[in-house]
Amino acid sequence: MKKVAIITDSSAYLPPEVVKELDLHVVPLTLHWDDESYRDGEDIRAEEFYTRLAQSSTIPTTSQTTVGEFDRLFKSLLDQDYAVFAMLISSGISGTVESAIQAKTHFPDAPLEVFDSQLVSMALGFMVMTVARAAKEGANLAACKALAEAVYPKIGVYFTVDTLKYLNKGGRINTAKRLLGSALNLKPIMEIRDGKIELVESVRSRKKAVNRMLELVERDIADLTPVSISTFHAAADEDNKALMEEAVARFQPVETVTTFVSPVIGTHTGPGTLSIAYMAG
Repeated sequence: MKKVAIITDSSAYLPPEVVKELDLHVVPLTLHWDDESYRDGEDIRAEEFYTRLAQSSTIPTTSQTTVGEFDRLFKSLLDQDYAVFAMLISSGISGTVESAIQAKTHFPDAPLEVFDSQLVSMALGFMVMTVARAAKEGANLAACKALAEAVYPKIGVYFTVDTLKYLNKGGRINTAKRLLGSALNLKPIMEIRDGKIELVESVRSRKKAVNRMLELVERDIADLTPVSISTFHAAADEDNKALMEEAVARFQPVETVTTFVSPVIGTHTGPGTLSIAYMAG
């Protein structure tokens, strides 16, 4: 039985120690900014990115991982006699899955699966971590795919932004929701639902937004155990620490992960974004 190599993309922005521990292969999405291109998480890291974004008069654009990049990685791993399982950012947010599917056609008989996670950031991260741990324990390709499908309904993510400016420019929410979020200067709470960014509700302050996100997580988790929690942010370190402290007190998670919103996602959400993801049950 072939050992399974696990691929994900930089939108998950898993901490480097997790990537190393779980032998993950991370393909970068790309930022284009002032006539330069940067591989997300490689050529530009979150700390540098958000400092520059807050001061910049221009907003970068983003692009999916290329077919060629997947082609090279698939070939390298298959040549090493791995089976390959790629869990990638939702197709409702990025074309990265489509690039991987196109590259897969170059290896028609290979033990290779491309999985549209319908998730992003640490929501995707929890799926990847769960499956990668199973792969390290010897799970085969079919078992890895079945596990990814099984954990999907156990995962959720909420986030709030300081301004809708970046989401508006990126076209990631529709006009009606833009108006709802901006007309009264409300703080929006959003989630990833069915693979797309959707507005949950808006509240009148950031503090209320944070409290409401915790209430929503509490509602979703109910009595399910065990619970894993991640908080992640875009240049909102103190708020992120406070959110994690409250989440630990409320949910008593068996695992916590603190990280950043990846630059390629932060391009569309902006500095000040604060997020919480969970996996329960």
